Amino acid sequence: MAAAGGGIWALWLRGLTWGRAAARCAGSGAGRASLLLRSAACRQKSSISFLSRPDRPNLAYNKIKGKNPGVVFLPGLNSNMNGQKAVALEDFCKSLGHAFVRFDYTGCGSSDGNLQECTVGKWRKDVLSVLDELTDGPQILVGSSLGGWLMLHAAIARPEKVAALVGVAVAADYLVTTFKQLPLEVQKEIEEKGEWKLPTKHNEEGFYCLSYEFIKEAENHCLLSNPIPITCPIKLIHGMKDEDVPWQVSMQIADHVVSTDVDVILRKVGQHRMSEKDDMKLLVYTVDDLIDKLTTLA
Repeated sequence: MAAAGGGIWALWLRGLTWGRAAARCAGSGAGRASLLLRSAACRQKSSISFLSRPDRPNLAYNKIKGKNPGVVFLPGLNSNMNGQKAVALEDFCKSLGHAFVRFDYTGCGSSDGNLQECTVGKWRKDVLSVLDELTDGPQILVGSSLGGWLMLHAAIARPEKVAALVGVAVAADYLVTTFKQLPLEVQKEIEEKGEWKLPTKHNEEGFYCLSYEFIKEAENHCLLSNPIPITCPIKLIHGMKDEDVPWQVSMQIADHVVSTDVDVILRKVGQHRMSEKDDMKLLVYTVDDLIDKLTTLA
């Protein structure tokens, strides 16, 4: 189904099989493919390393050395590097012998820093620190939600390092867009109080508490009002049942990037976190497809 200009296709996926990814992961006994998608809660935790930065808080990370292209996972808002998508991708890359890095932003997970003092700009610098200090050669960035927004910025800032992008429910500009859609009197009230309680189903409180300064700073990093100077291959995966970030945001990104090698993949029953077994199969297959493509072109 034709979706947007520039040769972009939206694929309606009611179900999928491993395809080539399964063949590459298949092993003896019960098979390795099922092991790649085991729950993060059942996984033995890896030892955490820290990236020391003289002028910024230390960043917690896990790194697997291996072949290029490497893969770097960028988590979403208030998330960390131990989520199911990150762990599934790490296992997959390890099975193929490819390099992989997952990490926590400043103030999140095991990283140093105060979450209340964080901004989109600071997290953008975190991503660039990871790319500059922890990776060598071409990388595939996989960004989930807010991590997808940061992924786009990293591709703009490090075009020589970023070989391809995979976005999962990319939330480009979305915090700012959502705030500006609020009634003016509500925006004014948030400005006066200095905080915004953004509703969410993903924590016990039922909201994310964001400072007004966070939203104003985030405005400096909006991308969807101008062409986005990214030319590498891009895969954008989005669930059509996403109640946090509408799938139309992925279509907007596809329209704005300069690259013509863009696929938008819509999963009809997918929700925001895309953490069901079939969702992660799709993610792993998509990354595997890009690794194969980039390896063939090298």
